[in-house]
Amino acid sequence: MVEVGNIKAGGNNPFVLIAGPCVVESEKLVRDTAAEIKSITESLGIPFIFKASYKKANRTSASSFIGIGDYNALEILGKVREELNIPVLTDIHLPSEAEAAAKYTDVLQIPAFLCRQTELLTAAGETGKVVNIKKGQFLAPEDMKYAADKVLSTGNKRIMLTERGTTFGYHNLVVDMRSLIIMRELGYPVVMDATHSVQLPSKGDTSGGQPRYIKYLAKAAAAVGIDALFLEVHPEPAKALSDASSQLPLSELKSLLEEIKKIDSITKGIV
Repeated sequence: MVEVGNIKAGGNNPFVLIAGPCVVESEKLVRDTAAEIKSITESLGIPFIFKASYKKANRTSASSFIGIGDYNALEILGKVREELNIPVLTDIHLPSEAEAAAKYTDVLQIPAFLCRQTELLTAAGETGKVVNIKKGQFLAPEDMKYAADKVLSTGNKRIMLTERGTTFGYHNLVVDMRSLIIMRELGYPVVMDATHSVQLPSKGDTSGGQPRYIKYLAKAAAAVGIDALFLEVHPEPAKALSDASSQLPLSELKSLLEEIKKIDSITKGIV
């Protein structure tokens, strides 16, 4: 089990929602989206961690949107964290980013492409923050042990592991639900990323996606058993500056969470 503030992930606790837009596009978007998700999750009694990348360092094209400026974006995340009293997750891409991001957030996330980067993992671990490691699209679930061990080497045991799809030929991903079981057997809470898992990576100069499958993957994962559900959520996905083809419309979040909560309760035997 991992604790993020008052939230407990794992240990047969009810699932935690990790949700928010792909990237910090503006202060208004972040604040409004976080406030709406908080309202929804409070009404349903679901623990909530807000997520947004303060920058996107791994875009398909050099001309794609990266961010509004590192410091500006982190300041916005910090304000949302303080004013709405919710924990916040963001990605880091270089060891030098870990300490700065840790000042404004509660969870540091290692992108899937970077899950083998030793110095990045140890830098995240050394902050003492919870470290969420996304499983590389190229990696077997049992091999995530070695990524976790790199964080453990710093003395930090606050680790979560995330499934986000595995490369299936060119420009496609497939989700092997067995990976959720295998990664939990490594001794860490497991997270299902149901939005990046529907991506069609690097299809043209941007990644495509099949968002109609988001809800099915989320429900299937809840039936297998997950400790947290990761969703990129946007008020208007078609207008999003990153991952426009694979974010869940904010208007559809509540109904999905109602279904996930029921499945989660059955899977875990929660009355």
